[in-house]
Amino acid sequence: MKTQSLNIKGMTCAACAKASERAVKKLDGVIEANVNFATEKMHIEYDESKVDLDKIKEAIKKAGYEAVEDVKAKEISIPIEGMTCAACAKAVERAVGKLQGVESVSVNFATEKANVKYDPKQLRLSQIKQAIDKAGYKALEIESKNRVDEDKARKEKEIKTLWTKFVLSAIFATPLLIFAMAHMIPGLNKSLPAFLDPMANPLRFALIQIALVTPVVTAGNRFYTVGFKAIMRRSPNMDSLIAMGTSAAIIYSLYSTYRIYMGDHHSVMNLYFESAGVIITLILLGKSLEAVSKGKTSEAIKKLMGLAPKTATVIQDGKEIQLPIEEVEVGDIILVKPGEKIPVDGEVIEGYTSVDESMLTGESIPVEKHIGDKVIGASINKNGSIKFKATKVGSDTALAQIIKLVEDAQGSKAPIAQLADIVSGYFVPIVFAIAIAASIAWYLSGESAVFSLTIFISVLVIACPCALGLATPTAIMVGTGKGAEYGILIRSGEALETTHKIDTIVFDKTGTITEGKPEVTDIITTDGNQGNKLLQIAASAEKGSEHPLGEAIVRKAESENVDFLKVDKFSAIPGHGIEVNIEGANVLLGNKKLMIDRNIELKELEAESDRLASEGKTPMYVAVDNKLAGIIAVADVVKQSSAKAIERLHHMGIQVVMITGDNKRTAEAIARQVGIDRVLAEVLPQDKADEVKKLQDEGKKVAMVGDGINDAPALAQADIGIAIGSGTDVAMESADIVLMRSDLMDVPAAIELSKSTIRNIKQNLFWAFGYNTAGIPLAAGVLHLFGGPLLNPVFAAAAMSLSSVSVLTNALRLRNFKPTRG
Repeated sequence: MKTQSLNIKGMTCAACAKASERAVKKLDGVIEANVNFATEKMHIEYDESKVDLDKIKEAIKKAGYEAVEDVKAKEISIPIEGMTCAACAKAVERAVGKLQGVESVSVNFATEKANVKYDPKQLRLSQIKQAIDKAGYKALEIESKNRVDEDKARKEKEIKTLWTKFVLSAIFATPLLIFAMAHMIPGLNKSLPAFLDPMANPLRFALIQIALVTPVVTAGNRFYTVGFKAIMRRSPNMDSLIAMGTSAAIIYSLYSTYRIYMGDHHSVMNLYFESAGVIITLILLGKSLEAVSKGKTSEAIKKLMGLAPKTATVIQDGKEIQLPIEEVEVGDIILVKPGEKIPVDGEVIEGYTSVDESMLTGESIPVEKHIGDKVIGASINKNGSIKFKATKVGSDTALAQIIKLVEDAQGSKAPIAQLADIVSGYFVPIVFAIAIAASIAWYLSGESAVFSLTIFISVLVIACPCALGLATPTAIMVGTGKGAEYGILIRSGEALETTHKIDTIVFDKTGTITEGKPEVTDIITTDGNQGNKLLQIAASAEKGSEHPLGEAIVRKAESENVDFLKVDKFSAIPGHGIEVNIEGANVLLGNKKLMIDRNIELKELEAESDRLASEGKTPMYVAVDNKLAGIIAVADVVKQSSAKAIERLHHMGIQVVMITGDNKRTAEAIARQVGIDRVLAEVLPQDKADEVKKLQDEGKKVAMVGDGINDAPALAQADIGIAIGSGTDVAMESADIVLMRSDLMDVPAAIELSKSTIRNIKQNLFWAFGYNTAGIPLAAGVLHLFGGPLLNPVFAAAAMSLSSVSVLTNALRLRNFKPTRG
């Protein structure tokens, strides 16, 4: 038997759904067929030996509808080589987006990756790569065992190549600039030798400049090959601007050289070789610095990738065997000695140690590990030898999941990035239009061709959209990477942006604000009874109980090394407590109702019981032979960080709400302890999401913090879902942010990180937009209209390179982020 889901196209009403159902059910071998008109899907169960999927599709087609297999979209991240600016990223997006079967495509210029979601039934990966190659860029290999090392080697090679090209161009551009400008420098021009004097030897002067500029143009050949190809494809980019600007300068200079050769010696003043040479050199310098800075933005992910050990000591047939980590399988028994890294995730089966998990959780204190405890791959074994059974290997380990999560976040786009994307898409063609319009306008106003050419080159060179393209992704990369260092895993750029808008946070009580594990808080005895004796009686009575409160009493007795007494008879009284016989004495342990039913005098302890209940504790009475012996109070104690975290959130102007299934009295007692603003008590697990929605209906931006399966719907409903690391996988899957530790101080830390990152993005965008807004009019000669100076193309090139580097440098400041812990 096989089950299959098909999308049915062409249905317009419920009758259509019925018609397609009937058509399929008639086929021999079809056991069941159900059509959901709302989702337009058919779920079929059929016998493959009697009927195949093609026959089913044919029957649906004959009924007048179209069946398409419900294939899960595939998501891939393709590294791309050859992008130089945001316009390149836009060109790749357009090329891939046109392919049939592509659901979505997002190209991140900073990470140099295309994130593509596509239908593998309609499209192959090779076709996507071909589209990228046809657009003028190179699609690199997606996966390999040594992907990290290969990526690092590729980036280092790129940086080395750019530096080599810059040094080569600088070696020739420096004498070119001196040679071309020396005759214009007062004092120096009179002492120049004859061969440097342009008026004495104009042709030689021009030919020497051609000889010096040629190696510079060769070093920057990529600007021309990529730039002109992009123009031919009608998607001009930054390289196109540089190629057009410097080509105009060189072609005009070559024409002037021809005029000199023909005898027009005054044309020697119209040589622009040095401008082209210096522009290329400065842009190569900017690109080199940019490549180095871009490499630093992904340092966090490289650190994470470098954490995993290369080998593991596996026990096979009683022998210790060193295996590559890729060969470790689930179920293998692994030995880890002191000082070694734990290779994969697993469960301790022998030994005792403490493990440093700081690289994954940010928690500096080593965690003790006993038999049955879980260990995380890449954490460091501090002092004892342990054996553990591998439970998760390869891409399933916690480290691999964290790396994927951070990579996905770094590759995603925040909504704020859309503005920059839209602008970048139209920017280069508009700049071309402005450059042409400005140069023609100046020429028609009576200025010389040389003046107009200067305007044309300056506008093209200064208006590079690099800074715009780098403004958002670099900040997101550094921000999400920094979060990972502190154990704050942010799933996407959108989550990172939304978090800074949060004004209300809803905390689940059990396991989030509280430890989620009840503990004995008070032991109060009647006259003549000792606390240890009361604990011994109660723990012995509860030894056979599975109730969480009883387990808390047993744990307390074990921690104080109390000897358990022999229990002769045990009976549970549902909703009241238990009755046992210990060494001939009849013991009752339970609530107030149990005591009243058995006519036991509560005496002065009734007031104590009420006091304990008002503090959020659960008092349990203990009576021996129908006489009250005392009260043992149990409570789910508040985490040490809860009150501090809530106080920090209040300082940030955020309202704090607690949601719980507990009774109102207990909930309010906990709320008072930690400073909660609003309590939602006695809320059933399935109603938590509704309560979050009610808050959203009040116009609030809501974050939900939880750790359990029953929190998952509420986490999904909230504007931002925050799962704490001790929680379930389901809760983490539903969340936008995962906190690796159970420290609630990480909640305000995540909001601080979001605010810092968004502030950084806004600064970057302000400077990127501001730079272009001010730079283009300046290059177009606005100041010259009012008697001011004209912007030299060389200074335009320097300013352009500086803008990208300044945006990257500003983004890298986020690496200094430290959450407020006070």
